[in-house]
Amino acid sequence: MSKLECKDLSKSFSISGDTIEVINNINLSITEGDKVAITGKSGAGKSTLLQILASLDSPTSGRVYLDKTDFASLSNDGLSQIRLHNFGFVYQFHHLLEDLTVLENVLIPTQIANNSIYRNDALQIIEEVGLANRLNHLPWKLSGGEKQRVAIARALINKPKFIFLDEPTGNLDEKNASIIQKLLFEISETYKVALITATHDNNFIKNFDKIYKLEDNKLTEA
Repeated sequence: MSKLECKDLSKSFSISGDTIEVINNINLSITEGDKVAITGKSGAGKSTLLQILASLDSPTSGRVYLDKTDFASLSNDGLSQIRLHNFGFVYQFHHLLEDLTVLENVLIPTQIANNSIYRNDALQIIEEVGLANRLNHLPWKLSGGEKQRVAIARALINKPKFIFLDEPTGNLDEKNASIIQKLLFEISETYKVALITATHDNNFIKNFDKIYKLEDNKLTEA
């Protein structure tokens, strides 16, 4: 099974001559199928850590590996291929394209991959997230919870090994948040995909296999 690892990971920014440390000397290992929650106060660096693990940002020092492939050794095109074939993304805000239907939004990653054989997969996933009757709806016709389900389906379409979720229920009411949480765990079991989730939601956190807290730039097991 695939493994995503970071070793001695640190990230800092320089602003007006001052160095601001965001994360410091973080070591983490996540295997395909794991359910990992990262908690911490706003501004603690949770999103920064997710961005680095997903190859969307670079660390100041340290390394990130996917199955022993060092991200630092790859070109931008190489990193794009890593993301395309191994990672899915779900954010607090769904980031759907408003002029595309549910089906078209879900198929976006497959178009980037120049692969047109995914339509049947998309139909199946859309049914699994409970939106078969919304297939041709535009986003403005969907509720917030339904939009997030489209985002989850889109994250799954390329059959990733890891899905990164940044406050995926943070913009939803309690009922819809509960629906999305249940759906994510079902998807993780069905597809054997790892969930790497930054969240403040205590009801969500308690159901994860591994729980970490990011505080004072350090990551500790909670």
